[in-house]
Amino acid sequence: MAFNWMKTLAVLLLIAAAPAAHAQDVYPSRSIQMIIPFAAGSAGDVALRIVTAKMATLLGKPIVIENVTGAAGIIGAERVARAAPDGYTIIGMGDSVVTTVPILNKNVKYDPFRDFELVCQVVNFEWVLVTNPSFPAKNVQELVALAKAKPGTIDFSSGGNGSPQHIAMEMLEAKTGIKLAHVPYRGATAALTDVVAGTVPLTFTAIAVAEPFIRSGKVRVLGTGGPKRAASLPDVPTVAEEGVPGFAWSTWNSIMLPKGTPAAIIDTLHKAVVTALKDDDVKARLANVGVVPNGNTPAEFKANLAKSYAEMAELIKNAGITMEEK
Repeated sequence: MAFNWMKTLAVLLLIAAAPAAHAQDVYPSRSIQMIIPFAAGSAGDVALRIVTAKMATLLGKPIVIENVTGAAGIIGAERVARAAPDGYTIIGMGDSVVTTVPILNKNVKYDPFRDFELVCQVVNFEWVLVTNPSFPAKNVQELVALAKAKPGTIDFSSGGNGSPQHIAMEMLEAKTGIKLAHVPYRGATAALTDVVAGTVPLTFTAIAVAEPFIRSGKVRVLGTGGPKRAASLPDVPTVAEEGVPGFAWSTWNSIMLPKGTPAAIIDTLHKAVVTALKDDDVKARLANVGVVPNGNTPAEFKANLAKSYAEMAELIKNAGITMEEK
């Protein structure tokens, strides 16, 4: 029988190509783009840059962050919802983009429950009520007294209508019976910058954003927002301790993917997040800015998202919050 050189060559080429083809299937095989739908310097941006730097080391590929701002996070969320479900476009999703915004704006082109795959809630944020040092109130009770004496005349800044800063202050108004004047900005960083400058007297913001200004004395902290004192500010009382019983405000940030992303990719990213959050340097850097590691499972995240959405819907309805100025 004649030796078939052509057939043998074809088999050898297939064998040689097999490892290369398999290598291309390993995720990730190239850089990953993370969309953060908020400005650089925001709480989510600060925390996710800390965590993703470690994730990139673990995955062996860069995670390139792009801040896609505008419309309270809608622009970035819609972009990721339409992206290819291949694991190379992911989003650092803040809770307001998938709870508050879809409730307040019925024209959003994404559904938080149908258009994304959930990896995990990465971190929780502790919050602070801060003022410019020139503002006369030195604690929450003094702020309430001033606001009741001059209703609607004290301004507060936020990252925009329907932003977490806005909702937190609306909750404070509802629980104290005061009326403040809302001054929306394009992002939490700008909102805090004008408090530091004295243009606006106060804001509610994440410790991750305010920490350098607290440390330098450029803002005064009236109280922290959580149900218990913040680990990074143990000597500062909570707003509830300061005479507003039942007040509690915190937020979270997460990683999500376009719907249809394979389970194996979700699992790979989840393992990278959990491992990164266990790193001593990552934990220390997060703790320094009032950020608490989470890293729950996709199933736990799904349950928490549904709970957060329902709670926010009730809060927005009861407080009469809208995307437009009242």
